[in-house]
Amino acid sequence: MIELEEAVMEIIVNAGQSRSLCFEALRAARAGNLDEARQLLKEADGYSRQAHHMQTKLIEQDAGEARQPMTLIMVHAQDHLMTSLLARELSEEIIQLHTLYQQ
Repeated sequence: MIELEEAVMEIIVNAGQSRSLCFEALRAARAGNLDEARQLLKEADGYSRQAHHMQTKLIEQDAGEARQPMTLIMVHAQDHLMTSLLARELSEEIIQLHTLYQQ
């Protein structure tokens, strides 16, 4: 059984790290370092996968039977995860634009 507080913190930490790396990738792309930007996005993907994996474990543990209490911190963790996923998608698009612009 996964401890809820531990799982929530893992989601928040990994999602936050993923988001930070996405913005670092954007700064690298803006500076013309496209290879570094792509590498940072790959690193961000790893953290995102870890956060998503923990979210999946919680969903499986809940099994649709409301076994997990819905707390404010859980909502906060979900918000962090979704924000980081959106940051990742947008970063990819913006870096592609930088690539086209620099050609």
